Amino acid sequence: MIQPEARVAPAVPITPAAAPAAVPGLSKVLTQRKSRKRLRTGERVFLWVSRLIILVFLCLTLIPILWVISTSFSAGGFFSQTIIPAHFTLTNYANLFNGQVAFPTWVKNSVILCTTVGGLTVVLVATMAYAFSRFRFFGRKYGLMALLIVQMFPAQMSFVAFKLLLEHVHMDGTLIGLMLVLIGGGLPFNAWLFKGYIDSLPVDLEEAAYVDGASKLQAYLRIILPLTRPMMAVVFLFSWFGMFSEYLLSNYILGSNANAYTVAVGLRGFVVSSLQANYPEFAAAAVLGSIPLMIVFLSAQRFLVAGLSRGAVKG
Repeated sequence: MIQPEARVAPAVPITPAAAPAAVPGLSKVLTQRKSRKRLRTGERVFLWVSRLIILVFLCLTLIPILWVISTSFSAGGFFSQTIIPAHFTLTNYANLFNGQVAFPTWVKNSVILCTTVGGLTVVLVATMAYAFSRFRFFGRKYGLMALLIVQMFPAQMSFVAFKLLLEHVHMDGTLIGLMLVLIGGGLPFNAWLFKGYIDSLPVDLEEAAYVDGASKLQAYLRIILPLTRPMMAVVFLFSWFGMFSEYLLSNYILGSNANAYTVAVGLRGFVVSSLQANYPEFAAAAVLGSIPLMIVFLSAQRFLVAGLSRGAVKG
């Protein structure tokens, strides 16, 4: 006997408006989600106050920069009185390359100085931090304590000692002598920073390499050193940025040797005194001199963030 076909009721489309009514309890869930997304009055006030504070600090940071850029395009020997220059000119930038000042030499010296100091600092700190982190030797505890104590004294206390030492080895007033002094001054802080990063790496990685027949040097070069590349980038960038704007020690060591001047020392020549000041050319040199700094920062920003974030997590 043939059974009659069962008739299926046609599907009724559910519109968005009818969806909450069609599904029991759905309207209540949607109402709860909307209420969760809504901020309370106190949270909303805190959010807008935070935004206002950030905006104020942003203006305090950008307004001086805009004023220096405006002054670099202004005519005359004084700072611009307004953000928009009254008399626009490119003469200040042209004077930096007409041979009157050695601005290209200053930039070249600064780039050489920062790159050399940063590279050698990374090499020395990477080996020093690994020794303090993994090896146990006589004087280790007091060596770490000595590095920490050195940071407590201002660098100005050792200026005279540096000067006499460089004069003794005939490197006073030279760029190489300044490099050696700056490398030694940046080792203590960077060594502690790098050591903390190596301490966060598990020792099991090296022990596994020893089981496979690797020596301590091979385990360091092939296992530990590749893992510390983010922190190596952080140390290099910190050294680069710090050396580029360093003035006091550079001016004291280089003295009257104008061929070895860096950008920070060379800029001082535009503002000798209140009566002998050329602020527009000073501003133009400051704007152009900051370009290498911005290029290095923008190109290595991701390494800086990665190194600092990974160094903050142990394990």
